[in-house]
Amino acid sequence: MPELQRLRTDHAPALLAFEQENRAYFAASIPDRGDAYFTDFAARLTDLLTEQAAGLCHFHLLVAPDGEVLGRFNLVDVADGSADLGFRMAEKATRRGLATATVLHLCTLAATEYGLTTLRASAALDNTASRTVLTRAGFVPTGEEVQLSERPGLCYERSTAPRA
Repeated sequence: MPELQRLRTDHAPALLAFEQENRAYFAASIPDRGDAYFTDFAARLTDLLTEQAAGLCHFHLLVAPDGEVLGRFNLVDVADGSADLGFRMAEKATRRGLATATVLHLCTLAATEYGLTTLRASAALDNTASRTVLTRAGFVPTGEEVQLSERPGLCYERSTAPRA
């Protein structure tokens, strides 16, 4: 069973492999990270871990028993009891309910471990998979429209209070 783990330095090789192996898949539905992301991967990871240590963000990986990264689940821009959720799943890990289950688990962690009361997210209108995960995890559209790399999208929000 995959496990949600807080991002650590020793995740670097598996995380880089995840990003490289799924680059084309991700670029079909979200903006590509660009070549510089891969060239400067080690420095970027150090920066992320510094932000996490400061409590500004909480980065997580969904890790298979063999150490392979199956997904990233991040809480960023932590402030005033809220944060923005972002996630991406490896292509081979989709359509199994893992993303929804992990987002639900992260909502619990957000409340119990990080003291967050509200999570926000956004997804492009044509990113049906992400919008479905958000809806199944209890996020509701706020009515606010956004542009996500030139693509129209919607904003979502969810309280971290337990769902009835």
